[in-house]
Amino acid sequence: MRIALISSSFAPAVGGVEEAVHQLARGLQANGHAVEVWTVDRDGGSSVRQLDGITVRYLPTPLPAKSVGAITRFIGAAPSAWREWARAVRAFRPALVHVHCFGPNGMYALAVRRRFGIPLFVTSHGETIADDGGVFGRSALLRRGLRKAMARATAVTAPSSVVLDDLEAHYGLERGTVIPNGVDLSIVGAAPEEGQPYFFAAGRLGHMKGFDLLVRAFAAADLPPSVRLIIGGDGRERERLESLITSLGLDARVELRGWMPAQAIADTMAGALAVVVPSRMEAFGLVALEAWRSAAPLIMTDRGGARSFVHDGEDGILIDPEDTQVFAAALQRLAGDATLRTNLSDAARLRVRDFSWDGVVSRYEALYADHEAAGGPVS
Repeated sequence: MRIALISSSFAPAVGGVEEAVHQLARGLQANGHAVEVWTVDRDGGSSVRQLDGITVRYLPTPLPAKSVGAITRFIGAAPSAWREWARAVRAFRPALVHVHCFGPNGMYALAVRRRFGIPLFVTSHGETIADDGGVFGRSALLRRGLRKAMARATAVTAPSSVVLDDLEAHYGLERGTVIPNGVDLSIVGAAPEEGQPYFFAAGRLGHMKGFDLLVRAFAAADLPPSVRLIIGGDGRERERLESLITSLGLDARVELRGWMPAQAIADTMAGALAVVVPSRMEAFGLVALEAWRSAAPLIMTDRGGARSFVHDGEDGILIDPEDTQVFAAALQRLAGDATLRTNLSDAARLRVRDFSWDGVVSRYEALYADHEAAGGPVS
């Protein structure tokens, strides 16, 4: 099959969508498919690069807006942008286009489907329910585009039923398939010599990720003074987090480490009292799988997709991140109960085996093959 994965974002940006598309592209390519990633050029230009053996096309995606100036700019930019997309289609000749995280990329994928008759697959990564910018609440154009995509897509998937439920309730989806995310099992964490016990959290420092809730719960928890909190990642909420940490008198106990490479994250997780995922809403939660890969005890938000794969008290502790006292009690419980930490760690080693990227790739291949068997032009 010749497959174009059309992603809202890709390297050098980092995040869950970027990782999922990267791993899917690698896996499909390793299984003999011809794969390209087409993604949004954030500067409005166009370029082609080779990343990890994958051809990546960075394409312009201008969209109209309400102001006169924005409309004028769109009218000027749209024809050349479409030519770049049409050139990509003719150069690669995909048998299907697969949108990941619907946005401007999805609008242009819809145009590709309409103009060239290429089957459209859509995977939502929770952009309608867990986006910091609330773009679908602000953009009637994207809402209409997503409804059209739900009506015209050959297949729609999401990493959890929570995402599919939102697409059904608000965007007209009639039937979708849950395909969970995976984790790179080739990365093995080795606990560092941190000296003092610590909790660890990692991710984009955005409002939806709830790191402020974690800091408040950590401040409220009755923990020994030696217990620290380490947060890995960067983003627009960093300054606010720094101010909150200072206001709570936690400068000596809470560390914002900034961006960390995958191996460093795995190692830090391996030595943690627990890995904490405090999101206000989480479509799935790749960090949970990364914690399991490092055999780390897990404290996980119950807001979103976690209930579809985390079993409370067995392989993780589910909490309401906005209930500070309940959250703080969970931190205290994990810090003070070595037996519970061991049990959660043992369960993590077993559970993570169910989430290899090879298995995820196989499920997408089966989805494509179902369309082919039904007579679709996927060959």
